[in-house]
Amino acid sequence: MLARCSLLNTLASAAKNSRHAKRYTTNVLPAPLSTVHRGINFEGRCIALLERHLSMSLKRVGGKGDGGVDMFGWWWIPDASKDASISGRRRRIRVIAQCKAEKKKIGPKYVRELEGVLHRYHMSDPSKGHSDLEYLGSHDTFSTTLHAAQNKEIPFLGLFISESAFTKATVLHAQSSHIPLLLLHLPPENKPTSSSEDTLGTAIWNLALAGDQGLLGGKMEIRWERCINGPNRPGLWWRDARLLNWVPSEV
Repeated sequence: MLARCSLLNTLASAAKNSRHAKRYTTNVLPAPLSTVHRGINFEGRCIALLERHLSMSLKRVGGKGDGGVDMFGWWWIPDASKDASISGRRRRIRVIAQCKAEKKKIGPKYVRELEGVLHRYHMSDPSKGHSDLEYLGSHDTFSTTLHAAQNKEIPFLGLFISESAFTKATVLHAQSSHIPLLLLHLPPENKPTSSSEDTLGTAIWNLALAGDQGLLGGKMEIRWERCINGPNRPGLWWRDARLLNWVPSEV
């Protein structure tokens, strides 16, 4: 009888441990993404949002030897002399972008690095058969686009997108820059204040881009629009009129 009770106790204990183990394995959280994969996922999220809501067609070019460029493409906006309701092909602005998916706030050194990249782009001379942005050479599509489009007639801007907020010093530095800059804060998806990838935290641009004498001539705004059945989303307004999102089918 004693041996039988001991056996029953052993079986009961094993069953209890098995239930605890099963419950534990069920609640195990997925392993966090590596820094590289987190950055790649964030870049993909940014590209989708910019195309869907801000009329930008960008592609990822980041990687080893990328020279500080994560994304490269175009921003499609109306001609200054045309009405926002015109649905024809728009003028384009070259966009050179960097992304950071970091937990700490973004300091001004990152904006200074972006300014350096933009300066090299502006000063390079494609007529000499090479460019200071030859790090794009491994990406044939972007290399071809760069040499075909890189001239003094096409305006350009620097875009910096961050998963964390910008420090006050960063904002002040960007606003004082003579290079057209746009800073976007896109909070993490798992934050209560940002339950969707369609929610931008902050959009900050300087006078060189949005001022009366800037690239946009003081005519463009980014507004956050309330949605009844979803999260708020960014939208473009041109001369106080809602600007329909538009990018060409092929770039």
